[in-house]
Amino acid sequence: MLTILLSAIFAGVVAVFVTVAIEKWGGIIGGILGTLPTTIIPATIGIYAEAGEDDLATSMSLIPFGMLLNALFVGSWVVFPRIKPKATLGQMITVSLGFWLILAVLLTSTFEILLQHFSELNIGIAGLLLLLGLGLWMTWKPRPAPKGTNSVTKFVLAMRGLAAASAIGVAVYLSSLGYPIIAGLAAVFPAIFLTTMVALWIAQGADVPTGAAGPMMLGGSSVAMYSLIAPWALPEYGIYAGSAICWIISVVLTSLPAYTWLSWRKMGLKSD
Repeated sequence: MLTILLSAIFAGVVAVFVTVAIEKWGGIIGGILGTLPTTIIPATIGIYAEAGEDDLATSMSLIPFGMLLNALFVGSWVVFPRIKPKATLGQMITVSLGFWLILAVLLTSTFEILLQHFSELNIGIAGLLLLLGLGLWMTWKPRPAPKGTNSVTKFVLAMRGLAAASAIGVAVYLSSLGYPIIAGLAAVFPAIFLTTMVALWIAQGADVPTGAAGPMMLGGSSVAMYSLIAPWALPEYGIYAGSAICWIISVVLTSLPAYTWLSWRKMGLKSD
């Protein structure tokens, strides 16, 4: 129970930081900072501590596809306003969450079949490649990603932290009950993405959250990379050194290249 509680608290603190980062530094830097491997750290430690090495591998193999669902979730915040230019915040929440839930049901219903034919690592790699491809495509022509001009209220920040903490706490709890696939999906429930979009929409209007969508989609690949390394690193080096290894490798191989790519595309946007 202590592991579940600590994992949830850490996730909530990180969730608050993400909103402040995007608000302060704009969509590109904030989007990358907001998708660094953060809440995945307490999730992996909690699942490993509560359920063991085998369930950790199963849960982590779902993470890249879960992050792909989150990328599509975030993408709906860009696409739907183009279809319905005067979309309200309530409509955006309903459409994006409904879209995610439909995809999540399809994923969980087919994932056990995939595990019968492919290794957990191969499934995870496939999800990572699809996520990278989608992120690069969605950021080829980036939308303006301005800094916020208004402050997100403390109440909204608190609600955002609570939502993220709840999602990670539930994920670790489910893993302790022996449901690694559902736990993996719960670990990537878009609590951070949803509350980021809602908080920024309320405080800044539609431009800041939609401008951050592309960077968040591409930056999410670092979480997928982390999940591929964790089933090896944590059993091999322990939860502390293993988590540090996962974080460093995923940031170097995905977050930094993503920032370089986004900066280059931003220069292309200015020159057009």
